Amino acid sequence: MKIMKRTRRKFSNEFKAKVAIEALKERETLAKLALRFEVHQNQISQWKQEFLSNSSLVFVNGNAKVDKTEAETEKLYTKIGCLEMERDFLKKA
Repeated sequence: MKIMKRTRRKFSNEFKAKVAIEALKERETLAKLALRFEVHQNQISQWKQEFLSNSSLVFVNGNAKVDKTEAETEKLYTKIGCLEMERDFLKKA
């Protein structure tokens, strides 16, 4: 008789967030959520606490991404302006 080892499951961040949000809604008990998502109740509680403790980071990182995108956009517009000037100069020559 050969005993099969069970491999550790890895869950995506999206799945963890989905489960944590469902737990926060409190429409179903942890037991029902555990059956529905096929994870242990303690794991759901842990993801829920982690979600709550890191929820403020959503707003911090969101502003950083906007600033970074605006900086990249400005850089690209500058590059476009330079290329247009070069093109116009070469047309005249």
